[in-house]
Amino acid sequence: MRVVLASNNTKKLAELQALFAGLPIELVNQGQLGIGEAEEPHFTFIENGLAKARHAAAASGLPALADDSGLCVAALGGAPGVASAHHAPPPPGLAAMTDREMRRRAQDAANNALLQQQLAPHTDRRAAFVCTLVAVRHASDPEPLVACGRWAGEILHQPRGEGGFGYDPLMYIAALGASVAELDAALKNCHSHRALAAAAMRQQLLQSWCRD
Repeated sequence: MRVVLASNNTKKLAELQALFAGLPIELVNQGQLGIGEAEEPHFTFIENGLAKARHAAAASGLPALADDSGLCVAALGGAPGVASAHHAPPPPGLAAMTDREMRRRAQDAANNALLQQQLAPHTDRRAAFVCTLVAVRHASDPEPLVACGRWAGEILHQPRGEGGFGYDPLMYIAALGASVAELDAALKNCHSHRALAAAAMRQQLLQSWCRD
């Protein structure tokens, strides 16, 4: 079964392909099919995930899977939340960058810098990566599948590690003694918010979509 991932993030696609390995599903990102990004006007992960999944399904005519995820920081009332990818204003020169990954890295750096500024007055640095996966068989599916995962940690004062993306260098997981950016892909895929959500989604897909 071919399923469209409602994202153009190649690293997210690779993570989810690994997490869904063994299922009779071929996951492709929407950019490969010429589908643009959906509007994400909502305040919650689940609402934006549903909006993205419906958009990709309507544009492709295929089942779709959306991942809406972000960082929720206790001292900031849950911010940046659904705005995690664009928490900071676009950095200077971003519009002139032609490479998508280069633009993403520049925005990530700006987001991390703003987060550190906002947390400077606070001693409470608890945070969680949150992931909500939504799957629809078609754009008007009355029974979307929804799975959530939450990975708790704390925000470091200085970034650590070269792996991952987004806020990974700042997110410290005490149980693993490392930042998320210091974990190899296999270990991250065992513990992450996306791994937790994907494990729950796997069960739902097997029960509802992959039985025949």
